[in-house]
Amino acid sequence: MSHSQGSTAAVMSGASVAQTRSKSQKRRFELPRTPSIIPGLLLAISLAVCATLIGRWLPALGGAVSGILLGMVIRNTCGVSTVFYPGLRFGSSKILQWSIILLGFGLSLQQIVHTGASSLLGIAVTLAVAFTTALLLGKWLGAPARLTTMIGAGTAICGGTAIAAITPIIKAEEHETAYAISTIFIFNVLAVLTFPWLGQWLGMSDAAFGQWAGTAINDTSSTVAAAYTYSNAAGDYATIVKLTRATLIIPLCLGLIAFQVWRNKQKGGAKLHLARIFPWFIVWFLLASAARTAGLVPEVMEAPLRMAAQFMIVVALTSIGLSSDLRRMAATGIKPVLMGMGAWLCVVLASLVVLSVLGFW
Repeated sequence: MSHSQGSTAAVMSGASVAQTRSKSQKRRFELPRTPSIIPGLLLAISLAVCATLIGRWLPALGGAVSGILLGMVIRNTCGVSTVFYPGLRFGSSKILQWSIILLGFGLSLQQIVHTGASSLLGIAVTLAVAFTTALLLGKWLGAPARLTTMIGAGTAICGGTAIAAITPIIKAEEHETAYAISTIFIFNVLAVLTFPWLGQWLGMSDAAFGQWAGTAINDTSSTVAAAYTYSNAAGDYATIVKLTRATLIIPLCLGLIAFQVWRNKQKGGAKLHLARIFPWFIVWFLLASAARTAGLVPEVMEAPLRMAAQFMIVVALTSIGLSSDLRRMAATGIKPVLMGMGAWLCVVLASLVVLSVLGFW
C-alpha cells in the first residue's frame, strides 16, 4: 500500500469513528419516543362535539349513537391514519372509565347497594344462558373451543374486557382474540342502535330498561350509551347493574384456571395477575359515590359533572367508531358471528323473562 493510500484509509477510518461517536452521543441524549395520544383524542373530541349537536337536533338518535355512527362512517369511507390510533385506544378505554367515575358523584351508596343486589338474579341467569348457548352453538358449528369460551365470556360479562382477561389463561391465538372481539363488537353496536327504540316500544320503565340494558348488553360503553339515550334514570340504573356484572371477571378467571389445572392434571395453572385483571375504575366509582353520600360534593356540581360524564361517553363511543374496520370484521367469517348472535339473542330474551318474573316489566 502506498503512503497516500494509507493516509486516505486513516482519514476515512478516523471519520468513521467520529461519526460513530457522534451517533452514540445523539442516542445518549435522545429521549425514547412514545406515540402521542393527542391527535387521536383531538379527532375524537371534535367529532364528539358534532355528534352531541346532532343528538340535540335528533333526540331519538342521541349523541352517543351519533358518535359511534359518525366514527364508523369516517373510518370506513375516508379511512383513519395510524397516527390517530394511540389516542383512539385511549379514548375508548380510559375516557370511558373516567366518565363512569364521574357518574359515581351523582349516585349514593344506598342506590348502588340496592340496585346491585336486586340485579343479582338477572345477572346469574344471563351468565348461565350465555355460556350454555355459546357452548352448544360452538359444538354444533364446529367452532374452536377457545373461540367459543371467549365469545361466551364476552357475551356473559363485559365484552372485550372479559375476552382480554381470559386470553392469557386459555392461551388463545391472536387471530382468535380478534375474531371474538370483532364478533362481540357487532352486537354492541346493534344494541346501542336498537335497545332504546325497543324499550320504548315495550313500554319499559326507567328501572326496567336499566336492568335490561345492564344484564343484556355486552360491553360497558354500549350499555352506558344505550341506557343514557333512554333516560338519565335508566342510565344510572344500568351503570350500577353493569359494574356489578363486570366484577364477575375475577371468579370467571379463577374458574378457568381451576379447569386448566384439572384438565392438565397439574398442581399449578396459568399465572393470574389479579391486579391486572380487576377493573379498578369500579373502586374509584364507589369512592366517588361515597364522597357524594358523605356530602363532600356540592349539589351545584352534580349537573356539570353529569354533563361532563355524558360528553366523555360520546367521546369514547366516537373513538370506538373510528376504530371499527368493517372489512376486517367481515373477514372473521360467519361461524363466530352466528355463535355470538345466538348467545346474545338468548341473553336478551332471558333477561326479559327475568324482568317479567321479578315484576320489573
